[in-house]
Amino acid sequence: MINDAIKATGELTIELFDASGNKKESVHVPNTVVTNGKNYIASRMVGTAQSTFSHMAVGENNTAATVADTKLGAEIDDGGATQRVTFDSTPSASGAVVTYVATFPAGTGTGAITEAGIFNSGTFNTTGMLCRTAFGTITKTDDDSMTITWTITIN
Repeated sequence: MINDAIKATGELTIELFDASGNKKESVHVPNTVVTNGKNYIASRMVGTAQSTFSHMAVGENNTAATVADTKLGAEIDDGGATQRVTFDSTPSASGAVVTYVATFPAGTGTGAITEAGIFNSGTFNTTGMLCRTAFGTITKTDDDSMTITWTITIN
């Protein structure tokens, strides 16, 4: 009997830099590929009805991620305006691994960061999430920049 199970897993590295470009902090975190994200992956196997993932967002809710999540717990905004950022470049695929990279420049995504997610929309607090993670607090000041490198592996 053949027992073959496909799953999607992910991890990310968060790097925080001061105004002079000096690295202040680096954190490596596993993440949860949510049900919505798995459904998206399956839908892309038969067509392109859904838009591709294009943005990252950060938030201030460290409630553990679950597969049922559809958005961040407390996405950071600027009075209702999005603080989501587009990927630095087109995501790359190598074998069964997809890599996404996004930079939150000075003044964007500022606060006590404890969660992050990948989305297919730049609109604040909308769904269309591929994955979510929660982690210990990373304090990003107005002068800091932050780069998140996220890998999703189909195994």
